Amino acid sequence: MDIFGTIGPACLEAGTIQKMFEYGMNGMRLNLSHTSLEEAAGMIRAFHKGARMAGISHPLLIIDMQGPEMRIGKLKRDLIPEEGETIGLGDQIPVPDPVLACLKEGQQILLDDGKILLEVLEADGPYGPHPCRVLRGGILTSKKSIAVSGEKNTAPVLTDQDMNNLRSARDYGVTGIMQPFVRSRKDLLSVRSAMEETGCPDLKLYAKIENLEGVRCLPDFMELADEIVIARGDLGNSMPLWRLPAVQKQLSDYCTKKDKPFMVVTQMLASMEESPVPTRAEVSDIFHAVLDGAGSLMVTGETATGCYPEEVIRYLASTAMEAEKYIKKKDLLFN
Repeated sequence: MDIFGTIGPACLEAGTIQKMFEYGMNGMRLNLSHTSLEEAAGMIRAFHKGARMAGISHPLLIIDMQGPEMRIGKLKRDLIPEEGETIGLGDQIPVPDPVLACLKEGQQILLDDGKILLEVLEADGPYGPHPCRVLRGGILTSKKSIAVSGEKNTAPVLTDQDMNNLRSARDYGVTGIMQPFVRSRKDLLSVRSAMEETGCPDLKLYAKIENLEGVRCLPDFMELADEIVIARGDLGNSMPLWRLPAVQKQLSDYCTKKDKPFMVVTQMLASMEESPVPTRAEVSDIFHAVLDGAGSLMVTGETATGCYPEEVIRYLASTAMEAEKYIKKKDLLFN
C-alpha cells in the first residue's frame, strides 16, 4: 500500500516531512498547476532531506501536470462571492476564451473543484463579460479550476510548461507523472510520446479519471497507464454527488477485475485541514477504499495547507493498515 501526501506550505520543514515518512508515508505529490519544478526546488530539497532523515533512500515523488484542466486567470485580489449576488465572468473573474465562447444562459459553472457554483444569467456574445448568479459562495483565489456543465474539455493534453517539467523531471528525483483529466487513449499516447521525447519513458504514469468521458473510455486506455487514479474532486463535479460512490465502486471493481493498480484521492481526511482528529465517516471511507482494492491512497490539501500534516498521515496510514489486517484475517474484531 502506497501512502502519499501533497507538498505545500504546511510541510515545508524537513523535520515535518521526516515525521510523515515515519508515520507511514511512502511518497508525495507536487501539484504543478500553479508552479514549475524549478520554482518548487526549495520544497523538493526539503522533501528529499526529510526522506533521508527518515532513512528512506528512494522516496516516491509524483508530479501532477497542468494537462487539459481549465483554470481561471489571475485575480486583482481574492474574491468572496456570496449566495444571491451577481458576478461577471470575463471581467471580475478572468476565464479562458474557449469557456466564454461556449457559455449559454442557465448553464452552471463550477469553480475551485466545485466549492463555488454559478449560474449564467446572460450569454449574448462569445467574449463576455457574462453576468452570473452565485448559487454557492466561498473564497476564490487566482488560478482555480473552472468547469462548465454539459461541455467537453477540448484543451491540449500537455502544456508548454508540462513539457519543460518533463525535461527536468529526472534532475529533481521525480518517480511518477500524474496526468489529469484523461479523456481517451489518444491522450495517454500523447503523454507516453512526450515522456519518450523528454528522456523519461520509464517513469510511472498515473491516469486521473476526473470526468464521465474518462469513466466511459477507461477500457480503451487502461493498458497505457501504470496506475489509475480515481480523483473524486472533479469527478464529483461531473454528476450529482449522490452518484459518485456508485461510480467509484464501478471503477474500483473494474480495475480489480483487470488487475490494474488504482489510487483513491480527494477529501480522504478533509476535516483534518482544521481538526487534529478526523470524522468517523472519513476513516470508514479510507477503510472501504482499501477493502475495494486500492493500492494507493493520497491526501492533497490536508498536508499541503492543513494545520496537522503529520497527524493526517498517521490516521491515513494507520487506517489503511487496519483494513489490510482485516483483509488477511476477517475475524480480527473477535480476537
